[in-house]
Amino acid sequence: MEETLIYSNPLSKETDIKDFILEGKAKISFENGSMCLENQWSDRLGQRANYVLWCPRDFPENVKVTWEFKPLTDHGLCILFFAASGKDGKDLFDASLSKRTGEYPQYHSGDMNGYHVSYFRRKEPEERAFHTCNLRKSRGFHLVSQGADPIPDSEDARDFYELSIEKYQDHITFSINGLTVFQFEDDGKTYGEPLAGGKIGFRQLAPLKAEYRNLNVYQLG
Repeated sequence: MEETLIYSNPLSKETDIKDFILEGKAKISFENGSMCLENQWSDRLGQRANYVLWCPRDFPENVKVTWEFKPLTDHGLCILFFAASGKDGKDLFDASLSKRTGEYPQYHSGDMNGYHVSYFRRKEPEERAFHTCNLRKSRGFHLVSQGADPIPDSEDARDFYELSIEKYQDHITFSINGLTVFQFEDDGKTYGEPLAGGKIGFRQLAPLKAEYRNLNVYQLG
C-alpha cells in the first residue's frame, strides 16, 4: 500500500506544539530533543489530574500514525485518540460541544466520537499484573480489540519505542517496533456508525512521566 507523508512533527522543542490544544493541566517540557509530559496536579485528585494534548489538524480517513514513546516512570497509562470528531459531524472544537477538561468520561461518553488505543497501562493493580493494549470506540466506551503490551517497565526501557496505528477504511492495526499487537475490523454496526477522518491527541494519566518524539502521519492509498 502506498504511504504519503502528510504531517511530520519532531516534538523536539516548544514551538513544535505552539498550535496544539491542551485540555486539563500538564507540565510540558522539552529535554533530550523530545517532549516530556507529566501531570501538573496531584494524582490524588483522580481524573481531574489527567489531560489530553491535541494536534489541531484534521486528517483523512485512511492514515498511518507513528510516534516514538519512552516511559520514565511506571504508574499510569497512555492513550492516543484518532479519527476524533464532534458529534453530528461537528469539528472536535466546535463551541457548541461540552467543555472537556481531561476527565475520561468526557471523551468516551461525551459528545465526541473517535477511537483510542491505550498502551503502557500500569495504573490499576490488574493492569500492572497483566500488561495489555486496548482499542476502544466511542461514543460508548466499547472495548473492540486487545493485545499483549511488549513495552517493559521504565527501568528496562533503554530507548524509545516506535508505535504505529494504521486505519484503512474499516481495518485498524496497532503495532510496536514492527510487532503487530492487534487488528480490528469495524463493521460500522456493532459498535456504532463508521468513523472516518478527524484529529489525533495524546492522553496521559497521572502520575506517569513519559517522553514523545517524531510524530508522523501518512495518507494511505
